[in-house]
Amino acid sequence: MKSRSAAVSCRSVKCYPFGRKHGRHQAVKRRDFITLLGGAAVAWPLAARAQQTGRMRRIGVLMNFAADDPEGQARIAAFHQGLQESGWTLGRNARIDARWAVDADSSRRYAAELVGLAPDVILASAAAAVGALQQTTRTIPIVFVTVIDPVGAGFVESLAHPSGNITGFSLFEYTLSGKWLELLKEIAPSVTRAAVLRDPAVGSGAGQYAIIQAVAPSLRVELRPIDAREPGEIERAIVTFARTPNGGLIIAGSPAAVVHRNLIITLAARHQLPAVYPQPYFARSGGLMAYGSDTVSPFRRAAGYVDRILKGAKPADLPVQAPTRYELVINLKTAKALGLEMPATLLARADEVIE
Repeated sequence: MKSRSAAVSCRSVKCYPFGRKHGRHQAVKRRDFITLLGGAAVAWPLAARAQQTGRMRRIGVLMNFAADDPEGQARIAAFHQGLQESGWTLGRNARIDARWAVDADSSRRYAAELVGLAPDVILASAAAAVGALQQTTRTIPIVFVTVIDPVGAGFVESLAHPSGNITGFSLFEYTLSGKWLELLKEIAPSVTRAAVLRDPAVGSGAGQYAIIQAVAPSLRVELRPIDAREPGEIERAIVTFARTPNGGLIIAGSPAAVVHRNLIITLAARHQLPAVYPQPYFARSGGLMAYGSDTVSPFRRAAGYVDRILKGAKPADLPVQAPTRYELVINLKTAKALGLEMPATLLARADEVIE
């Protein structure tokens, strides 16, 4: 596939061309991505059907990943694919400036940098990025992706009528959280204690825990919240919890869980703790089981909102969209390592089984 040339400026992110086909289990293959220059600001070449030539439109992107994270690469690839399908070609009629932030401080810093570039629209991944941008601008349109409870977070007034300069695609509803505990008991019936790992800096953590707490008595499970976001805190908390038998883990959705997912998965395996994760890619990374919405395809859909905004639509007129489908992914290799016998009924319900 040929792509037009464009000036590239890189500082601690990766730059690479995109354009692979994208399906349910063909979401852009992570191992096919090429590791390139590091940088926090970047413009990628896109090959696409060209829209009519006009002034260059500037698109900001604030991601909640390290620049070399395969999951982050898959998501940005889907966004680029969506832009291609809408006719945007970098170097001809569009430019992308991206920042990759892994904590609150870098989110605030990069949000200020992006707003200073005066883009026409900004794509924001996760609540920390949206919050930082909201504090910086009330006029530049923002399209968010993978945000839990955007109304409760104060990003929009309602899902149907966002108001203001922000709209986007939510990750899941709180009611999904109760399903994680049910799945944990189904896969590990001996579990009588469950630690819920949540990020204290994210308001949605309390909402997720409340739903899990409401389900716990009927399943005869004692809950323990673990408020941790730094690697050292996470490790100490899991090690301490694992000292008592019959325990299991539930990982609530949060940016910290995303960034430190490999550490969490490793600790769960080391201490023989069955664990349930909030998004499918956790299980694909070695986690025991995950139940949640796809986190890649919404980025392609978000490109459609960006396209509409660039053509004159207002974020306030674009309703927030929620997932329409959730996936159950089971990692049999991890189950065997934990000595767990997977129920046939559970395997039959799984959308993907990793062997």
